[in-house]
Amino acid sequence: MTDSKHQGALGAVYAAKRPEEVAALYDRWSDTYDADMSAAGYRHPTICLALLARHLPRGAAPLLDAGAGTGLIGEWLAITGYPKVEALDISEGMLAKAARKGVYSALHCLALGGPLPFADGAYAGIVSAGVFTSGHVGAEGLDELIRVCRPGGVIVLTVKNTLWEAGFSTRIAALEAQGIVTRADETLPYVSMPGEADTVPSRGLVLRVN
Repeated sequence: MTDSKHQGALGAVYAAKRPEEVAALYDRWSDTYDADMSAAGYRHPTICLALLARHLPRGAAPLLDAGAGTGLIGEWLAITGYPKVEALDISEGMLAKAARKGVYSALHCLALGGPLPFADGAYAGIVSAGVFTSGHVGAEGLDELIRVCRPGGVIVLTVKNTLWEAGFSTRIAALEAQGIVTRADETLPYVSMPGEADTVPSRGLVLRVN
């Protein structure tokens, strides 16, 4: 099963080949993104929030929402006891929507997959919902997230099965073998958008940085 049958904005972002193309597509989608994802039954933010609350103490700060989009999970993080969260996203249009929600302490328009302008161990925890997926970011995005997460902190992410089976799981195993991270939690595969036909399953993953 692939993501090729998705239509509209969702199909376009999955088919994107370059970061600048992804950014432009999300800019155009930003006005209707929240409503569209709600209609699709989007589950990634809820699952990431549950995993984060299980593995990171209430009040831990600061956090980085890596791939924040319009700030769907940022709103919930504030409600559930994580008051200082920074947003990172490739799309200025999506970040503008996130800014209006007033839940982020800083916003960074940046792409994952290359160097990030943050200090080593800058964050107590990182959450990345729906980013490691088709047309977006692969295992190349892991190293910098690990670097900017402090030892003992956690990285909560979702990974689409197509990426998991195409080398992502091997990269995670290598990081564990090197003692860089510990796999603290992993969900069974689940469908992230039950209202969207042909959605490839994903899994939630928690990595504790050593």
